[in-house]
Amino acid sequence: MSHLTRQNVKVIIVEGRTDKEKVLKVVNEDVEIVCTNGTINVERLEDLIEMFDMDHRDVFILVDEDNAGKKLRKQLSKELPHAIHINIDKSYREVAATPESELAVALVSSHIRINPNFL
Repeated sequence: MSHLTRQNVKVIIVEGRTDKEKVLKVVNEDVEIVCTNGTINVERLEDLIEMFDMDHRDVFILVDEDNAGKKLRKQLSKELPHAIHINIDKSYREVAATPESELAVALVSSHIRINPNFL
């Protein structure tokens, strides 16, 4: 991470590994991507918040637009009220199913630097 301190690196919370891979493909800055692997219990969420120092960092929530994703988003907003929500188009339902160009637009609108090839 060279000159960046960990606190300057944004955290993006996603549900699964395929979401993480898709986001890493389009993002063009150092970010830390945390997978919840679906809905999680409060203890595990608190562990993740502590482990990644999320109370002191810019946190973005990027989850699917299905019931599980909405439940997770609600849970995360309670524990991380400062987090910024990134929403994908409901017609794609899942982050993994969202075209890279659409994902890039959603990320860039939250001030996350994107590989220009995707815009």
